[in-house]
Amino acid sequence: MSAPIQELKVALRACVRSELQPFSPAERTLASARVCARLEQQEIWKQARSILFYAPLPDEPDVWPLVAVGLSTGKTIALPRFVPKQNLYVACLIRDPVGDLHRGQFGLREPNDQCPQVPLNRLDFILVPGVGFDLNGRRLGRGKGFYDRWLADHHGTMCGVAFDQQIVGEVPVEPHDIRLSCILTPTRWQEVGSRRAVLE
Repeated sequence: MSAPIQELKVALRACVRSELQPFSPAERTLASARVCARLEQQEIWKQARSILFYAPLPDEPDVWPLVAVGLSTGKTIALPRFVPKQNLYVACLIRDPVGDLHRGQFGLREPNDQCPQVPLNRLDFILVPGVGFDLNGRRLGRGKGFYDRWLADHHGTMCGVAFDQQIVGEVPVEPHDIRLSCILTPTRWQEVGSRRAVLE
């Protein structure tokens, strides 16, 4: 990563985190519920047969309730599992959002070793967390590059999930940074590459 872009990303992460600081737990809970409700309205959610979720950090939208919804409606649900020896993520199928999970490398809920791996390209919808996003599908990660490397070869629909405070004018990117298909917030569904945006 070139030094100027790295510096821009560091500054932008600090800016977004500053915007999120006044956001109370109650506000986060309400905003997360609105994210889930908005996602359920989308055709991509209704039509998706297989979905990769993420286990949210405290400063990320909590889409976890939709794991149970997806399983109950017959969708195939996968979650990331970190493999320390290879320093990468793999996708693993779950059927029980309690019994199939344990606390993983970073303290997040992850599929246990009994959960079968699934190739990313067998999943048709991927929910992607991040620190910040812009409405052109650019994502600002946490600086480790795990998601960018992992999702680089996936050609299905990838959706950035964010609070409204995480949407910025432009995320600085390099060639290896992934481009998302759509952006979801409590008040917005934005399809990238088109002018179609659904606002509250």
